[in-house]
Amino acid sequence: MVNRLTALSVALAAIAQAAAQASGPTVHVNPDQKYQGFDGIGIAEAFQRSLVLHELNTASQNLALDYLFSNTTGAGFTILRNGIGSSPDDPFDLMKSIAPTAPASNSSQVVQAPDLNYIPLPRDDEYQVWLSHQAVARGVRYIYADAWSADGYMKTNGTDTYGGYLCGVTNTSCATGDWRQSYANKLVKYLQDYQSKGITIDYLGFLNEPDEDTPYASMLSSGQQAADFLEILYSTLQKAGLTTQIACCDGSGWEQNRERLTGIQQAGKEDTLGLVTAHGYSSAPSTPFATNKKVWITEWSTFDPINYDWYATGSQSEGLTWANHIQQAFAVSNVTGFLYWWGAANATDNESLIFINNTAEVRVTKRLWAHAHFGSRFIRQGATRIGAAVSGDSTLNVTAFSNTDGSVAVQLINNGNDAQEVTLSGVRLPVGPGGVVQTWLTNQANNLTQGQAKTDGQEVFATVPGKSLLSVIAGS
Repeated sequence: MVNRLTALSVALAAIAQAAAQASGPTVHVNPDQKYQGFDGIGIAEAFQRSLVLHELNTASQNLALDYLFSNTTGAGFTILRNGIGSSPDDPFDLMKSIAPTAPASNSSQVVQAPDLNYIPLPRDDEYQVWLSHQAVARGVRYIYADAWSADGYMKTNGTDTYGGYLCGVTNTSCATGDWRQSYANKLVKYLQDYQSKGITIDYLGFLNEPDEDTPYASMLSSGQQAADFLEILYSTLQKAGLTTQIACCDGSGWEQNRERLTGIQQAGKEDTLGLVTAHGYSSAPSTPFATNKKVWITEWSTFDPINYDWYATGSQSEGLTWANHIQQAFAVSNVTGFLYWWGAANATDNESLIFINNTAEVRVTKRLWAHAHFGSRFIRQGATRIGAAVSGDSTLNVTAFSNTDGSVAVQLINNGNDAQEVTLSGVRLPVGPGGVVQTWLTNQANNLTQGQAKTDGQEVFATVPGKSLLSVIAGS
């Protein structure tokens, strides 16, 4: 009798579990429905934040670098954005130029621009050379070098700050002539300097937020004006025999960049680009750009006091908010890469994902772990975003990526308060019933905590707690 009652209890429990699963939402993954490729996630350490990392003691330095770039203990960032200097000097927070003083003369009448007064990369490019080597050793695949401005003597306002335009583009007139070729030469020299140190720059940008006039390094540009420079920069790169591709235009927001991309397209210069880049400040990512080029979000953060929470009030700086930002950029805006602003810095606001204090303290925010779900630990080189849709009443948002080895990484964000019992279909599963697949959970209490989900060999059954992000990795 006891054995019969035990068997009955087990059967009733199984029925109850099945009923709960059937009543929850179903996520349908379709590996045959392919969208954009995946380049990765990334950060910058521009404006001498590489120096801040370098000055940490050895143990703390390795800890911070592994948090950023390791695909076993960290976020698995695979893109590093370096800043190209334009300042004549380099107190902290500035990036010094490799051509800080103007040549004796310049003339728009000569075909070959005059040689600039080059100096070696200042302090190895403010320790960005050191960081690049450290990042590549830990798995970074792409290095993007971006200039916030041309040098002041090349611009209409005579300084690398407060906007101004590059002399020689449409609607400019400078007594010193056309500086477009000189600016192109300087950028190529920068690439060659890195090449001599064993580092290949994959993408090169010549603008940063060209719709903003700021007290730090900045340069204004419309789409037409960008096109005026692109034709010269592209040919200069070709003549130098470099494979680096051009990126543009790092507009302060999605729509601000769309405007400049449209201008480039109307000028017939889109084919000079290898990458379209935008920020998320002035306007968040929305409908995709009308281009067949790869698109990255290359900078976004907030500036309120530093926030370590995953979810407390639903503020703009919490981890759950950023998990949704990242997911929607891939799922709605069709980006192939997503970069936060600083990875690690001594900032007391939310410009960085890791807070560094002096030479030893390294403190991680929940925003780092939001990025980690989209890092190289789960989504690998050559991956493709695939179809994923939710049916049933649900507070879930979902994305899925297929790796080249056939494994699938599914990101389930539950924005509701209550747990969701999710049935996942359409992915390759372990052979035989009763198997398990690996999961990783992040919420207020967990930082990428590993677990398991049940499978019957046909579907996966997972619980996604409220206000949480669960990654399910199937077929690995």
